[in-house]
Amino acid sequence: MNKKYTIGLDLGGTNSVFGIVDHQGNIVLQTSIKTQGFSSADKYLDACMDALMPMIDEVGGLDVIASMGIGAPNGNIYTGCVAYAPNIAWAHECVVPLAEMFSKRLGGMSVKLTNDANAAALGEMMFGAARGMKDFIMITLGTGVGSGIVCNGQLLFGSDGNAGELGHVIAVRENGRLCGCGRRGCLETYCSATGVARTTCQFLMESDEPSLLRNMDIDKITSYDVYKAAKEGDALALRIFDFTADILGKACADMAVFSSPEAFIFFGGLSKAGDMLLEPIRKVYDENVLPAFRGKAKFMLSAFDGSVAAVLGAASLK
Repeated sequence: MNKKYTIGLDLGGTNSVFGIVDHQGNIVLQTSIKTQGFSSADKYLDACMDALMPMIDEVGGLDVIASMGIGAPNGNIYTGCVAYAPNIAWAHECVVPLAEMFSKRLGGMSVKLTNDANAAALGEMMFGAARGMKDFIMITLGTGVGSGIVCNGQLLFGSDGNAGELGHVIAVRENGRLCGCGRRGCLETYCSATGVARTTCQFLMESDEPSLLRNMDIDKITSYDVYKAAKEGDALALRIFDFTADILGKACADMAVFSSPEAFIFFGGLSKAGDMLLEPIRKVYDENVLPAFRGKAKFMLSAFDGSVAAVLGAASLK
């Protein structure tokens, strides 16, 4: 009864967000650090502990913390490792036993780890937009593209814990853009926030079409800049969103045939574009999905802002 809290960590390609979570699913304290800029996983752990321990002390110390959960790119629930994560420099070319490393730093505390999108899906299913759903696909649109697949009320992990890496399907563009994973044409090279920035550079270089985006440093344009320009009615920015939605809508049409989801739920920075992104995705999906699936799936946004879903889901890992 004294173990009042759990710790959730949403380890993203850009930021790592920690939350102290109570048994009702409330994040009572939260902090974050940058994920990148560390020469090794040990250096990253040092920074994590510097940020985390003051929060732990504030709620009463390690004695009131039951466990910790981590959602991380290429995270494996069976091994507790992050393996060859394309967007994390200190885990790009190696296997990092991150759950074990955190456990040692936290006095032997139980630490579970899974894919970041799986954590977001779990948080959404327990506390958010997917409450009551037994079949849905969570798609995270951040630095990369992740996915958490829930079938018959259970997260899909596969035989080795690596199931659900839909961001790395390569059928979306034959011999397409080079991905951080080393292959070409992965979905995340087009539909992540960084993928949208790459599309913007391509469109600007391929035409002289007037655009608000031409007033910016082409190497510093973000997906949020594209969103703001599209909101202003910028024709080139709107074409970028249509291009992205076309690829993502077709990918969702392919995803539907193996799990027949009730809903696709979108999470992450790019999803903040809302209906500007969801409406064309839905249209492309219905134009390309098998007739038996047409018009059935919902296209929804996460019920949470920022990293809340992933933090709550990570903190709920058993």
